[in-house]
Amino acid sequence: MSDIERETMDYDVVIVGAGPAGLSAAIRLKQLDADLEVVVLEKGSEVGAHILSGAVLDTSGIDVLIPDWKAKGAPINVPVKQDNFYMLGESGKIRIPNIVMPPLMNNHHNYIVSMGNVCRWMAEQAEELGVEIFPGMACSELVYGDNDEIKGVVAGEFGINADGSHGPNYEPGMVLNGKYVFLSEGVRGSLSKEAIEKYDLAADSDVQKYGLGMKEIWEIDPAKHSEGTVTHTMGWPLQESGAGGGSFIYHLDNNQVYVGFVVHLGYKNPHTFPYMEFQRFKHHPMIADLLKGGKRIAYGARAITEGGMQSMPKLTFPGGALLGCSAGMVNVPRIKGNHNAMLSGIAAAQAANDAIKAGRAGDELTTYSDAVRGGEIGKDLSRVKNVKPLWSKYGLAASLAIGGADMWLRNLTGWSPLNLSHDKSDAEVTGLAADYPEIKYPKPDGKLSFDRLTNVAFSFTNHEESQPAHLHLKDASIPIGVNLPKYAEPAQRYCPAGVYEVVEKDGEQQFVINFQNCVHCKTCDIKDPSQNINWTVPQGGDGPNYPNM
Repeated sequence: MSDIERETMDYDVVIVGAGPAGLSAAIRLKQLDADLEVVVLEKGSEVGAHILSGAVLDTSGIDVLIPDWKAKGAPINVPVKQDNFYMLGESGKIRIPNIVMPPLMNNHHNYIVSMGNVCRWMAEQAEELGVEIFPGMACSELVYGDNDEIKGVVAGEFGINADGSHGPNYEPGMVLNGKYVFLSEGVRGSLSKEAIEKYDLAADSDVQKYGLGMKEIWEIDPAKHSEGTVTHTMGWPLQESGAGGGSFIYHLDNNQVYVGFVVHLGYKNPHTFPYMEFQRFKHHPMIADLLKGGKRIAYGARAITEGGMQSMPKLTFPGGALLGCSAGMVNVPRIKGNHNAMLSGIAAAQAANDAIKAGRAGDELTTYSDAVRGGEIGKDLSRVKNVKPLWSKYGLAASLAIGGADMWLRNLTGWSPLNLSHDKSDAEVTGLAADYPEIKYPKPDGKLSFDRLTNVAFSFTNHEESQPAHLHLKDASIPIGVNLPKYAEPAQRYCPAGVYEVVEKDGEQQFVINFQNCVHCKTCDIKDPSQNINWTVPQGGDGPNYPNM
C-alpha cells in the first residue's frame, strides 16, 4: 500500500460488492450473530446501479436466506408461466419441445425479476439487521497484513487528476479492516483478479471462460405482451461469425420485456462484432414482430463467467474468500447464477461466523470451500460441466446432442463418462485477421436496432472526466503496433460501449480510450488478444446507473 495516511475502521467482516452474493453474506452474518460488525462497500452510486442480469431467478438461494421473502415484499412477483426454446434460421424458427429438455432446464417455479431491484430490497433487509452499506465507495486497493494475509481494503479515494496527481479536493479514502474480507465484485473484479494472481488460486483449475451479455428493456404493445413468458433461442445470426451464444426474451410486468443476447467470448474471428450481432438479432421476424410499435427504455452489458465447475479457482485465501461470480458459479445452460451467488454468500457467512466464534482471524475459511463444492452449488454445476467445453471445442450441434444427453445422464444417475476441460483462454483463441473473412453488419435502423453510442446513453453512464482513465494499457504501443496489423484491433468491436477507437490524426493511426462510455462489463480485460488492457475501478459512484436491470 502507498504511504498516504488514511483513517482506519475495523470490522469483523468487510464485504466488497453489494450484489446477491455480498448482500446474502451480510444478511446471514447478522442472522447468525447480531453483534457482528459487518460492512458492505459498493462502487455504484446506489445498490443495484451496476447490477445487470437476465434474469429468471431460481429462488433456492433466497428461500434459504429469507424464507418469508414474499411476505416481506420482495420484488419477485412474476412467476414463469410459459417456457419456449427455439432454434432460429435467418427467417424461420424451429421450436425445441420442452419434453426433450432435461428437468433442470425447466423454468416453471422460477420468477422473472430485475436483479437490481432485488438487490435494492436485499440491502434494505441487511440494513434493518444492522449491516453498514456504503454505496459510491470503490475499493481500489487490497491491504495486506504482517503474515501476507488480506486484512482490508482501501475505499473512497476521490479527487485524483488525470495525470495521477492529487487535485484540490483530493480525499485519500479510508482503510477498512476485517477479520475476514469477502470479495464479491462480480465477473473479473479487479481485487479478485489480484488475489487470484497473488495466491495462485487458479493453479489447479481450468482457464476461466466468459460470455458477453447485452440487454435492453423494451415497453411493447400490450396486445403482444404475455406476462410470465420466457423464450430462449440459439442459432441465427451467429453462424456467419462462428461464435457461440443465444438470446433471452422475458416478459415481465407493466408491458415490459427484457431482450438479451449472449455471445461466448471464445470466438476465433477477430472481425466478430458482438454488439452488432445483438442488433441484427432483433430483425429476425419473430423478434421484430414482438418489438415493432414498442420502445427501448434501457440498455446495458456485462461479462458472464462460463467456465463452470472445472474453472472455479480455489475459493479461499489467507484472510477471506471469493464469492459468487468473482469465482464463477454460473450454470451456463440454465443462464442462471444468482441462486448460486446467494448460496455462496450464505456458506461464506457460516464459515466466517464459526471462525470468529473460535477466536480466529486472517486464516483460510476451508469449510466455505467444502460447502460450495460439496453442496448445492457443486451439485448444480456438476450436472452441466461438459456442456460449455463441448460447445467451445465442437460447436452448437455437439453441445445440443452430446451435452443434452450428458445432462440427462447426470440428472438421472449423478454420473457421466465424460469429463471435459477448457484448454485455452478466450484471449488465446483469437485468430489472425488475415485468416478470417470480414463480416458486413447491417446499419442500425434507429427503430429496432441502434448504434452503440445511442444505446450507451440508455445505460445512464457517467464518469468524472477529470480523473485518470480506469482502463490501463500495460504497453501503449501494442494496440497500433501489434493488435491492429495482426487482429484488426478487435477492441473496436468487442467493447459493447464504444470505448475503444482507432483514429487517424496527422497521418498516423492512434488508439483512443473513451473511458467515459465504459459500462464496466470488463470484456476488454478478458478478450484483448495481447492481454494488454487492465480494467480497474474508477472513483466511486461512476459508471452505469441501471434503473431496473
